[in-house]
Amino acid sequence: MDTRQINTNVLAIIGDAFFSLYIREKLINMGINNPNILQKKSVDYVSAKAQAKIIADLIDNNILTDEEIRTFKRGRNNKNNNHPKNTDIITYKLSTGFESLIGELYLTNKNRLIEILSNIEVK
Repeated sequence: MDTRQINTNVLAIIGDAFFSLYIREKLINMGINNPNILQKKSVDYVSAKAQAKIIADLIDNNILTDEEIRTFKRGRNNKNNNHPKNTDIITYKLSTGFESLIGELYLTNKNRLIEILSNIEVK
């Protein structure tokens, strides 16, 4: 599948859905069984601010390949003037880039996706 032909906002939607489910499953496996606590804890990872930090850490620690960084940048640089009122545009674009990368890997290389996500400490 050539994901370069897929709109980065579509990749971000796929990435957001997968990453949210991934984090919630991790938290449930840690024994969190209360829906309110599960929601509060998951926001620590799935919010725009948290995702911006995660992508910065992945890049700073040389976890991503050059191609993965290009995918992130493609998603980050996509023209989208809409963003939530509770976050600034830069943070929103970083998180969109992260979600685009997750979406692209979900569609093309799930093993690599899990390898990257295993670098995120969920507690």
